[in-house]
Amino acid sequence: MKYIPQSIIVRPVITERATEMRDKNNKYLFEISTQANKQEVKAAIEELFKVKVESVNILNVLGKFRRIRGKLGKKSDWKKAFVTLKEGNKIDIAGA
Repeated sequence: MKYIPQSIIVRPVITERATEMRDKNNKYLFEISTQANKQEVKAAIEELFKVKVESVNILNVLGKFRRIRGKLGKKSDWKKAFVTLKEGNKIDIAGA
């Protein structure tokens, strides 16, 4: 499979918690491909945003079961990555 950064990073996650982490700890939260690993995420972030990544932590999020019109359904499983940038680096999420 050919490495394409846009296929690794699905979207930035913008929530109250993610904004607080970004402001206090220089950590950014991204939804990533379910097949991606830490090295691919680090390379994709550095290539797309031209920043230096200090560390990457990945978490598998299991989809929740929901009832839709009386039938049981399940939301998709997904992966999120917590990306810590080196001191002095910053990503403009609004412009991304």
